[in-house]
Amino acid sequence: MYDFSRGPLVWIAFGIFLIGSIYRIVSVIKLAKKDKVVLPYMTWKYGLRSILHWITPFGARNMRLRPAFTVMTYLFHLSLLLVPIFTLGHAILWRESWGIDLWALPNLLSKLMTFIVIIAGVIFVLRRIADPAVRFVTSAGDIVLVILVLAPFVTGLMAYYQLAAYQTILIIHIWTGALWLAIIPFTRIAHMLYFALTRAYMGCEFGYVRHSKDW
Repeated sequence: MYDFSRGPLVWIAFGIFLIGSIYRIVSVIKLAKKDKVVLPYMTWKYGLRSILHWITPFGARNMRLRPAFTVMTYLFHLSLLLVPIFTLGHAILWRESWGIDLWALPNLLSKLMTFIVIIAGVIFVLRRIADPAVRFVTSAGDIVLVILVLAPFVTGLMAYYQLAAYQTILIIHIWTGALWLAIIPFTRIAHMLYFALTRAYMGCEFGYVRHSKDW
């Protein structure tokens, strides 16, 4: 089971992620081409201006209104992206499996970023339950999705500190990570794939058509 999890399972997950991502991006582009007002309004100037403002911490007014939530959100997403790729254990697997040498995060920083993901994820779940405005647009699937995102980080810490049977928890860690990777194109996490496209369109809609800011 461990050999399958570390080998074929990872390739299957990568394959589903890659094919699914291409499908979703191509689908969005096709929908944009069918709409008569999407692509004609797109310009590099307003599109890039919007993207830069929204990826810059506190670049948008809504971020400045909620500074603590903004900092937590940025740290969560940054850790969510960096830890799975650059944590030391994964960097070693990159080298052993594919001969790719990656820079690895310092061990202490990797653990700190893992805790940030878990703590922020729990806060996001509690917010979805406690905040009426957010709860109104929250489904059970959204809660399950957050739990699935957190699962590889929780099991990774459990494996590191050997809080359970090591090989068993390691297999669960790999399976939850593979499942998370595979479902990205088919869930709300897919916003990471076409964030730039949707953000650019909104920037052009507001800047080029309405002559106003979208941030």
